[in-house]
Amino acid sequence: MNPRQPCQAAQQLLRLRTTAQLPLTWRTFSKCPRQRAFTSSVPGAARNGHSRDGGPTIRVPAETHRRSVRPRSRIAALAALAAGVGLLSIAFAFYPAPRTAFDAHYATAPPVAASSGFESQPCPSPLGPADNRDPKLPRFRITEVRKHGADSEHPWVIHADKVYDITDWIPAHPGGQVILQAAGGSIDPYWDIFTIHKSQYVHDILSQYLIGYVDQADLIDGKPAQDQIEDPFQHDPERHPSLVTRTAKPRNAEPPGEALGAHFLTPADLFYVRNHMWVPHVEQDQTDDHRLTVELLDGTIKEYTLGDLKTKFPRHKVTATLQCSGNRRSHMSRDSGRKANGLAWDAGAISNATWEGVLLSDVLAHAGLDLEEARNGLSETQHVHFTGLEAYGSSIPIKKAVDPLGDVLLAYGMNEKPLPRDHGSPLRAIVPGYVAARSVKWLNRIALSDEESTSQWQRKDYKCFGPNETKVDWDAAPAIQELPVQSAITTLQLGKRVGSKAEPDALANDEQDGDDGDDGSSGTPGRRVALSGYAFSGGGRSIIRVDVSLDGGASWDQARLLPDCVSKNGTPSPCHGHGAWSWKRWTYDGSIPLDKFTENPGPAAQDAASAAANAPSRRARQQRCTTVLVKATDDAYNTQPESHAATWNLRGNLATAWHKVQVCADCSRASAGAKHAHEKP
Repeated sequence: MNPRQPCQAAQQLLRLRTTAQLPLTWRTFSKCPRQRAFTSSVPGAARNGHSRDGGPTIRVPAETHRRSVRPRSRIAALAALAAGVGLLSIAFAFYPAPRTAFDAHYATAPPVAASSGFESQPCPSPLGPADNRDPKLPRFRITEVRKHGADSEHPWVIHADKVYDITDWIPAHPGGQVILQAAGGSIDPYWDIFTIHKSQYVHDILSQYLIGYVDQADLIDGKPAQDQIEDPFQHDPERHPSLVTRTAKPRNAEPPGEALGAHFLTPADLFYVRNHMWVPHVEQDQTDDHRLTVELLDGTIKEYTLGDLKTKFPRHKVTATLQCSGNRRSHMSRDSGRKANGLAWDAGAISNATWEGVLLSDVLAHAGLDLEEARNGLSETQHVHFTGLEAYGSSIPIKKAVDPLGDVLLAYGMNEKPLPRDHGSPLRAIVPGYVAARSVKWLNRIALSDEESTSQWQRKDYKCFGPNETKVDWDAAPAIQELPVQSAITTLQLGKRVGSKAEPDALANDEQDGDDGDDGSSGTPGRRVALSGYAFSGGGRSIIRVDVSLDGGASWDQARLLPDCVSKNGTPSPCHGHGAWSWKRWTYDGSIPLDKFTENPGPAAQDAASAAANAPSRRARQQRCTTVLVKATDDAYNTQPESHAATWNLRGNLATAWHKVQVCADCSRASAGAKHAHEKP
């Protein structure tokens, strides 16, 4: 009999995997040659029958293998069985295996003949839970996954109990170079920190790169063990407590409505926060040493420290509003009845500030760009790429970068103070009139190119598609640059009763609410209402009118535009720059006729506009409502669309439809003084 056959038979009977080194009492059994369960480590093409080097991938069918190890005669088989049973008896007599010595695991794939090309693998065990996962996909040991780390040609990650080859995902994923830190292990600890990834559409994207499962031998309660990682957000700056947080890591937050409209220049600590990753840290006493690299189209590279920028170039100020493309995304989802992907911003992903720095065009000219050629459209350079310390990237057309009226800054100051960390310290781009995604923070590299940035944020984000498009061709749509006209209500206060005292009792105040009583005036009975908000348009276009309706659009009136940029009492204007780069604040005081309160109240979907006006009822009350609307028009007579349904897009960008707020009056006899306003669902 072949001396290998007893060993093979014993292993087939045991089907045990040992993860500990076997003692000498086991040496007779351990000398048996081991056969490794088949696993595949080749992603992509290999799964289609080709190895990584292009050659064919050969898999030995299970039945063929079973025939290859089957004893050649009945006598040999019986002898092998007897020898195997004997060895089993010796093994169990002399080797009390520790609990950790066995992986309770069934075979994950048919074994193949042992060869020098495979590592020795233990035999599987029939003990433990069955592997009910898709049998068509291979299983991978953790040791195999670790070979596909950040330096591998094909980086892999684990999510839950699945293995993904993220080779093609890296260049398309925001912060792909950062997520490489998870390569060779589990991505879950990072996603526990980057909570923005915990959404179905992100998982749907990742699922495209699935190549197999973690071997059951490496699972504990269905999950692989995870390494502890350092929280990259632990050194983020403190934020103002009144900011409304949309995601904590990375921090994305907006000011409440009453704070948003209270200032023409938004205080830095109330300026909305939009971060894609953690906030890079540059020591305050080292900011002047921060380096900016400028690369021209021909490969020429110039470097400037922040100190160089401050001393070699004239200082300029620009007062400009920055607005996230997703501002009012939650309104789009509610009003259209279709959820859009992305942060559920209210109306506060917008703020205004005066920025100080040097003109981008001055720096590009100093680095060697011919401004005249660029301005006349004769330059091969067509785009300017910006890259930040945290790997965020974006670009703008060269015509905007070199426009003498475009006011594009490399900014190091904000509202007469150094840039705060959350807003780009020590250096950021400011691109007035453009979506804020182009005003890259923590700027450390500028590159001139004949094509736009290849960054994920430029090519596969910050774009719009039709309401019917849910499977999109990202290359078919241009990146958002200039912003369309926008407006929103930030505060709403429902006040006293006005008009005739001959109103129905159902709409009269009880005497206990006398502080909201009739003002003694005559005319149509109604309720006073005070509104305030902002309007803004991109491209340097000024706001010429804000229209307000108190009855759902049946009639309209005009709001008062605040003269924030007008010089007052001999003081200079707070507005700087060549365009209308700042928002226009507005107010409106009016009266809602009582007969307009006809709607049944909808769900209390409160936003910044209704938060201040909403107050809990002191008792159960009957309410009637109306809808307050606002829309703006710019100096090119662009105006906001009426419906979010008509402009819905899967990413929820440019939610610029009329802002609608449901205002409700308590119509019981004792409660007309209550103040209620709800976002219209």
